[in-house]
Amino acid sequence: MAEKSKILIIGWTGYIGKFILEASAKLGHPTFALVRESTVSDPVKGKLIDNFKSLGVTLIYGDLYNHESLVAAIKQVDVVISTVGNMQIADQVKIIDAIKEAGNVKRFSPSEFGTDVDRNSAVEPAKSAFAGKVQIRRAIEAEGIPYTYVSSNCFAGYYLPTLCQLGANAPPRDKVTIPGNGNRKAVFSVEQDIGTFTIKAVDDPRTLNKIVYIRPPKNTISFNELVAIWEKLIGKSLEKTYLSEEEVLKSIQETPFPYNIGLAINHSVFVNGDLTNFEIEPSFGAEASELYPDVKYTSVEEYLQQFV
Repeated sequence: MAEKSKILIIGWTGYIGKFILEASAKLGHPTFALVRESTVSDPVKGKLIDNFKSLGVTLIYGDLYNHESLVAAIKQVDVVISTVGNMQIADQVKIIDAIKEAGNVKRFSPSEFGTDVDRNSAVEPAKSAFAGKVQIRRAIEAEGIPYTYVSSNCFAGYYLPTLCQLGANAPPRDKVTIPGNGNRKAVFSVEQDIGTFTIKAVDDPRTLNKIVYIRPPKNTISFNELVAIWEKLIGKSLEKTYLSEEEVLKSIQETPFPYNIGLAINHSVFVNGDLTNFEIEPSFGAEASELYPDVKYTSVEEYLQQFV
């Protein structure tokens, strides 16, 4: 067996970063977390750090906005994974510059973990949000940095606890609102599985300079199928209201920032079917559950059982 790559995770205190950091440590990679000194003294993040240290994660002091510290951190590893938040997407050029200077990185995964930003027809303001990620992809490719992009599609934790009902704090028991006709296939990925698949891909020659799509068959379902699973679990039919595309677009225009981004992403996913309206060609990508059939991912039905 070849040695497992040393992995540095930048932005790991964010939503998806924690899952990826944990998966890296649990899958036996020497795992490093970039951390600012102020983070260590933060009471909440300090607890998180203690948890990861117990898993064997090594802290590297550094800062996205301090070039020397970033280069020094990157020189200690083989693979860099960025999980920075939306407000820092453009700042990933700083990581690209540091990787270029360090000269030792075998693979870089920028912060994406959603739709394939090169293959969607999102309306504003999601269109502009995705455009920032597209620019980072082109910058990586222009510098000749080896990459793997991860398209994990919908975070289960964002969508499933409310059955995609905006403003709700539990799944519906009586009525459900469905954007579009409910027949477009979406994909829901459980965060722990995103972590596992992302780490599995880093040393895989099949994923070099490719997009890894997390599109497991049991979790590639339409909104109508999602509602049917929930109805079966609770033993009750819901009253369904379908929103026309015009109604969905109108709500995007009338909703203030940043909530309108979520509505625009929902339009892309559920009305346009942007997550599944193309075939994954071997020339540009591969599907994670096909690459790693040994990973027992959590199905939508299994995930929803906790809310019954």
